[in-house]
Amino acid sequence: MESGNVTTPFGRRPMTFGMLASQTAARKIEPGRSIDKWKLYRALCEAKPLLGITDRALAILNALLSFYPKGELSEENGLVVFPSNAQLSLRAHGMAEQTIRRHLACLVEAGLLIRKDSPNGKRYARKEQGGDIREAFGFSLAPLLARADEIERLAAEVAAERLHLQRLRERLTLCRRDVAKLIEMALEEGVAGDWGRIHLHFRDIVERLPRSPSAAEIAAALDELELLRDEITNQLEIQEKTRNHSGNAPHYERHIQNSNPQSTIELEPSFETKQGATAQDGSAGRAEPAARMQKEEEANGHVREARSASAGSGALKSFPLGLVLQACPEVAAYGPQGSIGSWRDLMAAAVVVRSMLGVSPSAYEQACEIMGPENAATVMACVLERAGHINSAGGYLRDLTRRAERGEFAIGPMLMALARTNMPVRGRAG
Repeated sequence: MESGNVTTPFGRRPMTFGMLASQTAARKIEPGRSIDKWKLYRALCEAKPLLGITDRALAILNALLSFYPKGELSEENGLVVFPSNAQLSLRAHGMAEQTIRRHLACLVEAGLLIRKDSPNGKRYARKEQGGDIREAFGFSLAPLLARADEIERLAAEVAAERLHLQRLRERLTLCRRDVAKLIEMALEEGVAGDWGRIHLHFRDIVERLPRSPSAAEIAAALDELELLRDEITNQLEIQEKTRNHSGNAPHYERHIQNSNPQSTIELEPSFETKQGATAQDGSAGRAEPAARMQKEEEANGHVREARSASAGSGALKSFPLGLVLQACPEVAAYGPQGSIGSWRDLMAAAVVVRSMLGVSPSAYEQACEIMGPENAATVMACVLERAGHINSAGGYLRDLTRRAERGEFAIGPMLMALARTNMPVRGRAG
């Protein structure tokens, strides 16, 4: 290599192997090679994470390219620009000269520019008599032309990685939505299973994701959520098949109830009230038409069904204490010693909350009788969370108790809604 082909920096700036390598690569530009400077600049903006440059450095490079007179970079048109720092500051939106010097050094270190310093360190050009530039001192854009293919390849890699990350985020968002809605449906429909544990596992997977997760972290969380979704789907399909096989069971049970041979014993009190004291009335009762007896038997059958439904609806599904405390964190302050560690603590806290919200003892006792003590305490914790939106806590509790007695109320949807409201605020991946 001839010494005339190497340029060293002016003043105290040292010469480095990186500068030497950039100059060596710049001498290997294919003859006649040219490229659109703004297209190359867009590729640089795309590939900046892999090139190790900042947006401020790119702003300086943009200003330098604006001083290049042609639209395409080529050796025929010369590759050296020589604006002063004052002119660069004007085209870089008033950036301070100290900042300009720092970012110019970054571009040189990244191998995107070559300093071609004059003997006195000034930037200028010597022109021939015809006006053509014979020699210029400033910054050479030759590394951009030499590394154009590499820059475009890096830009394509960054774009592909961004697209991959976007698709992972979309899949994660869809999977999160599927799991959340399937759990909510299972709780609302009263499907058998440990849905509280499944919900806690789901929240644990989601909350482990950082605010700005990488593609690997999103992929790991997505694998766990897809496995959980498959497990939930299989469990729900099994329950659905079970329900389809026993779909006509209520009809058969009702038929058996109405044809129970012991039903005549339940009808005896009604006969006694109608028979009175005379044998004539008794014979008239025995001589009633069969149709009337059938109507009375059906009526009593409906009464028995209503009683059994009322008794069955009181046995609401209980949920894990951890899920209750996650959905209703405010109730913990009313427990013994200011915390809740067991169902006994929650029930004690519910009594304090009942008194604070003005719920009468009779209303709470009725709720415990219909729903069960644990579920009644859970409902009181939910009422406390929504106290600002409830005008009368006592009336609200009595209404829920009546609905539970009719089998029209389930705690699951209420808990799930509060759990979503009170979950920690984190950055979402989708």
